[in-house]
Amino acid sequence: MNRLKIAIGSDHGGFKLKEEIKKMLQEKEYDFKDFGTFSEESVDYPDIALEVARAVQDGSYDRGILICGTGIGIGIAANKLAGIRAALCHDTFSARASREHNNANILTMGERVIGPGLARDIVNVWLETGFAGGRHARRVEKINDIEKGTNQ
Repeated sequence: MNRLKIAIGSDHGGFKLKEEIKKMLQEKEYDFKDFGTFSEESVDYPDIALEVARAVQDGSYDRGILICGTGIGIGIAANKLAGIRAALCHDTFSARASREHNNANILTMGERVIGPGLARDIVNVWLETGFAGGRHARRVEKINDIEKGTNQ
């Protein structure tokens, strides 16, 4: 079993892609929890984003994956929580860079933007890439200072 604990969630616009990603997580033996939604019935993406982001924020889960129609709204909502660095990635280069340079702890994607094959590749790269640290750690710490209001 892979050591990372993953929180995953979607709104109705990302439900089908979330189900595909869950299959991949099962195949690769990741420990994960689905925070919903559990159908294509309309829900409000901020509600799902908040649940997943809180689970990552409080340390119950190492990383999160959020999916909506575009990946934009759900990421904006998740990024409202201190310590959350949600990154919208629709290519593997951005997925890798979001981890290496930004230490992103939530990946967001859009079901209406990318297909399941590319999404699986993005998730795979994102989960397997570590944080590079070094000069990037200093920059991430500056983001943390902005959240704390200590960047004066």
